[in-house]
Amino acid sequence: MPLEVQPLAIADVLLLRPQVFGDERGFFMEVWNERVFNDAVGEPVGFVQDNHSRSVKGVLRGLHYQLDPAQGKLVRAGVGSIFDVAVDIRRRSPTFGRWVGHELSAENKCQLWIPPGFAHGFYVNSETADVLYKATTYYDAPSDRSIAWNDPDIAIDWPLDGVEPLLSDKDRNAVPLALADVYE
Repeated sequence: MPLEVQPLAIADVLLLRPQVFGDERGFFMEVWNERVFNDAVGEPVGFVQDNHSRSVKGVLRGLHYQLDPAQGKLVRAGVGSIFDVAVDIRRRSPTFGRWVGHELSAENKCQLWIPPGFAHGFYVNSETADVLYKATTYYDAPSDRSIAWNDPDIAIDWPLDGVEPLLSDKDRNAVPLALADVYE
């Protein structure tokens, strides 16, 4: 099935739009196809874990990453709507410290490919959101890291509309990029 692939401002991060077949009964789409995905990203990518989170409006999760092993993610919103963000934390990259973001929703059915070497976060702008993502490596707690969602050096333009986001203790205590362990 065709897959529309759009590189974002950081070319390694890809917005994917699957072909959707719909009529008065509902819709059908192919969410994952290894051959089509690998052709789209230009290299074989293996996923080992599927994750599912549910969050209420105003929750901000991130910016999370695993240092070693680095983890790529294919993210989508199965219910609701999120503003999804990837931050390049590869020190030698020309886009180090820059971010890209896009709305992912059950309505637009878009997916975001965030390759290894990026921190990831999202903000829920619907009443609830179910976020589903495939990961390229298993979760490794000792390698888990978090960068401050509001780091002024990154300056993410979160769609908060003046509302203070709901954060976990982990995200409240995250470090700025300048103090974070990053990829060389």
